[in-house]
Amino acid sequence: MKQAVFYFGGYQASQHDIAVWLRSARAQQPRVEFIGFPWTGGASASADSAVKTFSKHGKYDSVIDDIQGNGADTIFIVGHSSGCAIANAVDAGLAWTENIVLVALDGFTPNNFQLERDTTQVWGARCDGVNSRNFPGFASGRGRVFQATECKSEWALHFSLVNANANDRLVDSVGNGYANCRANLLFLSNEPVFRPPFVRGIVVGG
Repeated sequence: MKQAVFYFGGYQASQHDIAVWLRSARAQQPRVEFIGFPWTGGASASADSAVKTFSKHGKYDSVIDDIQGNGADTIFIVGHSSGCAIANAVDAGLAWTENIVLVALDGFTPNNFQLERDTTQVWGARCDGVNSRNFPGFASGRGRVFQATECKSEWALHFSLVNANANDRLVDSVGNGYANCRANLLFLSNEPVFRPPFVRGIVVGG
């Protein structure tokens, strides 16, 4: 069974950040096709700005075409932090979602229609009782939690969902979230860590 992943980095994720994430992901799962997108320059961390800026010059339409033309049996559309706004918008623009798994990693929540799909994943992170900045909360049934280690600070915990090597010493800002990156591919597992409901939240930065 062929799998493909379209990954959208969060606020200020550079081309280099995405390149190191892709390199790690491909090394771990060589049979999975990974495609990644850095943050679009000029966009703020808001959902509206992220989607509008990404959509310029036909990029949004191009990604839609690439996903709909991909022959994978299962396609994961994955967003981290503010990148979830783009992932959600891309998913919403698809004509066919039967083979799509939408994944939000500590970021903007998918809409109610997207949350109705059994496959949708909404992740937050927790370390020794400390929750990540956009932890999904408790109201829908798609929420899952990643149990991080040595990540009690805000940015380390936030980036632990995409960088399994993140810790309080290594990651202290948005700028070094991908330092010594080992891609966290938790979303490829079909087993939920927990399934409490969650509440829609506001994402600022990251």
